Amino acid sequence: MIKVVGIRFKKAGKIYYFDPNESNVKKDDYAIVETARGIEFGQCVIGEKEIKEEEIVAPLKLVIRAASEEDIKKHEENKAKEIDAFNICLEKIMEHGLDMKLIDVEYTFDNNKVIFYFTADGRIDFRELVKNLASIFKTRIELRQIGVRDEAKMLGGLGPCGRSLCCSTFLGDFASVSIKMAKEQNLSLNPTKISGICGRLMCCLNYEQSAYEQIRKKLPKVGSIVETDFGRGEVVLNNVVKESVKVKIRRNDEEILEDVNIKDLKLISGGYEDTVDESDIKLEIQDEEDKSLIKELFKG
Repeated sequence: MIKVVGIRFKKAGKIYYFDPNESNVKKDDYAIVETARGIEFGQCVIGEKEIKEEEIVAPLKLVIRAASEEDIKKHEENKAKEIDAFNICLEKIMEHGLDMKLIDVEYTFDNNKVIFYFTADGRIDFRELVKNLASIFKTRIELRQIGVRDEAKMLGGLGPCGRSLCCSTFLGDFASVSIKMAKEQNLSLNPTKISGICGRLMCCLNYEQSAYEQIRKKLPKVGSIVETDFGRGEVVLNNVVKESVKVKIRRNDEEILEDVNIKDLKLISGGYEDTVDESDIKLEIQDEEDKSLIKELFKG
């Protein structure tokens, strides 16, 4: 077992483990830590605890010290400088005529490097831009191309649900999501309804996926024959959310529909819904715009 603390550098950013190094850093304290790109300012979001060595990426970097008032002031000054650096870089991008969108600027705590985050449709030759920026800021310059999901995380916004984006408020890492998840949750396979403002599949498709998978293993398919307290009948409709099926039962000379919980039936013939076959997934394509959206949805 090894002692660690969890440090986060950005709001809703990934949490990294560091060696507390007798720094006495507690949860919610600010700390100065050593990272691969230099000295950084972060916040302790996980207090000191012990974890197995296989859970960390060796070698473990050190917490240098708990942040002082002077460190916090310097961090705030860096944040102010980032605004000026952003505007200067925008001007230089326009001067060089580069087809790229500047998203964010970040100073390392020790000011040894300025990182510019941008998005672009393809590769960008920004060598001249880097030289230009280096002559202005007199420090190391890094231009880092990011994806559209990272762009949404940095900029924030409102999702289709009307709430602030999950990625910009609490999601540390992006979860893997797929069209198959939407199909298993009986959602409309219209690309405009299952994609977020980043143009990729909504992260929230992953939230209840495990529950849907468990229920579908016990949910009889439509057409299956089941035994119930009302008698034997055929499943004509099933509902994952309610964990129930509608069963058609013949009683005397009439057919009656009964709602039955999946716990109160026994499968006689047929099968369970279980996982969706990829060949059964058919997207609802309405126009040419939807076709282009689909191409974006299937990107990594």
